[in-house]
Parts: sequence; C-alpha cells; structure tokens
Amino acid sequence: MARIHLGESASMSLGSLWSHKMRTFLTLLGIIIGVLTIIAVVSVIQGLNKYVTTKMSFFGANDFSVSKFSISGLSLKEFREQSKRKDITLAEMAILRRQCRNCELVGAGAGTSRTVKFGSRSLRDVEIRGTTHLDHNIGSVLELEAGRQLRREDEVHSRLVCIVGYDIKEKLFPGTDPMGRWIKIGPDNILVVGLGKKKGKLLGMSQDNYVIIPITTFMKLYGSRRSISINIHTSSQERMRAAQEEVRTILRSFRHRSFKDPDDFSFRTSESFIQLYKNATSSIYFAMIAVSSIALLVGGIVVMNIMLVSVTERTKEIGIRMAVGARRRDILFQFLIESAVLSGTGGLIGIVLGLALAKIVSATTSLPSTVEPASIILAILMSASIGLFFGIYPANKAAKLNPIEALRSEQ
Repeated sequence: MARIHLGESASMSLGSLWSHKMRTFLTLLGIIIGVLTIIAVVSVIQGLNKYVTTKMSFFGANDFSVSKFSISGLSLKEFREQSKRKDITLAEMAILRRQCRNCELVGAGAGTSRTVKFGSRSLRDVEIRGTTHLDHNIGSVLELEAGRQLRREDEVHSRLVCIVGYDIKEKLFPGTDPMGRWIKIGPDNILVVGLGKKKGKLLGMSQDNYVIIPITTFMKLYGSRRSISINIHTSSQERMRAAQEEVRTILRSFRHRSFKDPDDFSFRTSESFIQLYKNATSSIYFAMIAVSSIALLVGGIVVMNIMLVSVTERTKEIGIRMAVGARRRDILFQFLIESAVLSGTGGLIGIVLGLALAKIVSATTSLPSTVEPASIILAILMSASIGLFFGIYPANKAAKLNPIEALRSEQ
C-alpha cells in the first residue's frame, strides 16, 4: 500500500478504537464531560437571554422613562453624586404633558413596599405602586382579568382604590373574588377595583406581587417628598429619539441647567434593562464556560496520553506499513485521523447528553433553555480540533519512527 486514503484511515481508526472499548470509553470521558457541560451551560445561557429579552421589556419599543438615578454602572461615588440630584416631581410631569410635542402619553410612577392584609391573612413585602391613570397604556400594558383600570377621577380625587396582582388574589383571597373587597395597607383601607392578569415569574421573582393605586393617593399616604419616574409613550422609534431630546431640553430649562452642566436625570428604556442584565451576568457566564473548558483540556491531555500508548503498542505495525511504501505523512495522517475521530465521537456523545441535561434543568427549574445549530456545529469542531491538537505530538512521534527499528520492536 503506497498511500493511506481518508476512508481507509477512518476505517482503521474506528477499528482500533473498537478493539479497546473500555480504554476508548475512559479516554472519551473527559471530552464527553467537557462538551456536555459547555452545551448545557450554553443552552441555558441562550435560553435565559431570549427569555430576558422577551420578559424584561418593562417599556415598549417606543417608550422610555425619566428617573433620578441611572440604571447601571453606578459606583459608590456616582451613587452619592446622583443622590444630590433634585427629585423628579409631578410638576415636571405636568410641564412635559403641556410642552413635549413628540410625547403621545406622559404618566408617572413611584413605589414602595408594605404589608397587605385582608381579614386574618397578611402578605409581606408587597410592591405598592402609585401610577397615573395613563400608565397602563405606557410600556408593558397592564392587562386585567377582572374589574377596571384606574380613572382620571381616581387620580384627581385621590381615591382609595387599587388594582391587585394575582399573588394578592391567591394568597389573601383563596377561593374568593377580591373585586369590591377592602384590603388594608398599614392603617388605610383600600377598595379593590381591578385584578391584573397573571404574569408568572421572572428569574424566579414573582411579577404579580403588587398593588397599584392612584399616584396622588400614593403621595398622600406615603409622602410627596420623594422622586418619581416619568413614563413616556411615543408613536415610533424615530419619535422616541426626538422625544428624548425634547424632554432633555424642557427639563434642563426647568431646572436651570447651563450648557456646561451635565443632565441631573437619566433615561431608561427596555434596552437599558436588558443591557443591565447582560452586564451583570456576562462575567458569571464567562466563568462558567471557562470552568467547563477545563474538562475539555483534561480530556485533550488524556487523548494525547492514550495516543502515545497506542503508538508504542503499534510500533511494529507502523514499521510494516513503512516497509510496504507508506510515507511519513501517511503515518502522521493516520494517527491524526484516529485522534480526531476519538475526540469527535466524545464530542457527539457530549452534545446529546448536554442537550438532555439542559432539558432536564428546564423541566425541573424556572430556567429556560434553547440551543442554536451554530453552537452544536461549534462544539463538534471544537472537540475534533482538540483531538487534532493533542494528537499532533503522538502522530509526529509515530511518523518519525525508524522503519528498521520499528520492525524489530517486540510490541
């Protein structure tokens, strides 16, 4: 045989691996664990990214809010500096309603947490939101299962009415309709006029543990000396960008900021929340992938050691092949193919087990999972590349054997 062809090389490699099943399995174990872990982690990461992109849209594509504090990138020094900013007030909301031509809807919100009671039952750490009668149409639209939205009259007259989330119904009104009932928040009795549709959990945290009251009622009950957020809806992305510049100009003028002074307020959009999530989790994901890659590295080293053992065991066979015409490059190619097939097989098994593990994690926890075809292809290429890389030294050692000395080998 003058040359060893690709098909013949692959066939010989598989035959050699099959003849040592237990050794092959133990060699593959490191690759399998590494690829399994990476696929499972990547599946959960990609699933979380899609889930967060969908669920964390607190504002619509054309909506934004104005707040006292920026949402991300705050050091302790920056937080202290931003704490000195003026509070955003209802008066500024009213000015934006009158003057901002690109703003279709302008509302406002503020929040705190309190214990909510009904009869002998109570629920702690409930989010109490004060909003305007327009806010249910701004950002993520508040859908109701029963009752009505807050009205302008509720806001004007500071009425003691509220919309409750589904957690309030389940925990304070089990088997009972909450509509028309009075709940107690602190010393105040508030009438339930609406029930929000169930949203479920976001990253393990309930989105239904809230009570919404008119913002004027909120200020009356919990004090007006606090900063609010101004929520704005526009008709398009272009209008939103124009509205942000318009709002910036109006607020800077109202606050008497000179052209040298920076803004003393911040804008928030859906994209800013998503970016905050990515910034907060990117280092965690990188660490998880790095730790998983260690198993691949160990698997590659094991492959190299086993291939060295294989070269020693087959020294005489290599000598015979060289004697009948095989070139050094053919021997090199043969062992590289065997190494790549070894690690590639481990990669395929790891992918299947990794996808299965990701599905099990999704089924038993609140973490979603998904995997892109590109990730699977990348995992296969990565595992095969590891085999090629760590197989270079054993293959090169086999190719450099002296044919005469190889034939004399007793192995």
